[in-house]
Amino acid sequence: MSEPTITSAGKRCAVIGIVGRTNSGKSTLLNRMVGEKVSIVSPVVQTTRNTVRGILTDARGQLVFIDTPGLHKAESALGTLMNRMARQASSGVDVLLIVFDGGSRPHIEDDGWMRRALNNEQPVIFVLNKNDQAPFYETAFKDLWQSIQAEKGITRDVTWVQTSAVHPAGALDLLNLLFTLTQPSEDYLFPEDIVTDYPRKLAIADVIREKFLARLHDELPHELGVRVDQIVETPTTWTVSATVFVTRPSQKGIVIGPKGRTLKYVRQCAEPELTDTFGVKVSLELWVKIEKDWMKNFWLLQQMGYAGER
Repeated sequence: MSEPTITSAGKRCAVIGIVGRTNSGKSTLLNRMVGEKVSIVSPVVQTTRNTVRGILTDARGQLVFIDTPGLHKAESALGTLMNRMARQASSGVDVLLIVFDGGSRPHIEDDGWMRRALNNEQPVIFVLNKNDQAPFYETAFKDLWQSIQAEKGITRDVTWVQTSAVHPAGALDLLNLLFTLTQPSEDYLFPEDIVTDYPRKLAIADVIREKFLARLHDELPHELGVRVDQIVETPTTWTVSATVFVTRPSQKGIVIGPKGRTLKYVRQCAEPELTDTFGVKVSLELWVKIEKDWMKNFWLLQQMGYAGER
């Protein structure tokens, strides 16, 4: 067995919670910092539905990132579960990283995260993302923070960082800052050679859903779910069977597409990415099923990884 590249005395480790309102760029930022795609990305809001751990290990130590669904107004059992996961991720971490979309004015969800930051004991970093956009609302966010502190009569030190998640340099600067906040550790939380502990079936389902979102945009992003039912493995190939859930008959036609073109597009886009990710040739078999209330069905939500045991 080879010796570790980093001695026990030199190990440092921290768990980083990444939170913020939906579509603020959390998943893009996570992927940029980890250096690999561990969370799906889409311009459609509420893309992330599960809590995803991304893991970065280098000579400085190990950072374990918890990427969460964006906080939003819940209109279903699924939405309630997503908000619960987001709030839970803000506790029990070593550093809380709150991402704001600096390219738009503060929303009520931004106000809510700032108020939660007042009561957090761990270090808090406010990330003003999308600083490559104009206008950029830095002053509006800082004024909101000052007004909340004045209202509550509490002064809380936070670190402000401006960045753009689509540019590598900003992520590197943020990583350098995060590593200054890590603590010495006898061991790492995860092996040094993995970048996520996200379950395989959920990861495959997320990639499939991402491709549908890229094709369909706003047509039915919140009413489309993917469940990986089976993976048939050989040493060199995986055949993945997955069910795509929609809520109405009209949506089934949209998901399939004229002469099956949408399904074909999703397979053609997802299969090479999954093959590259897992190192075996991946073939997809996709089935579309109408399930009127799937977003309220706890059993189905549990199968898709959105809910734990009752």
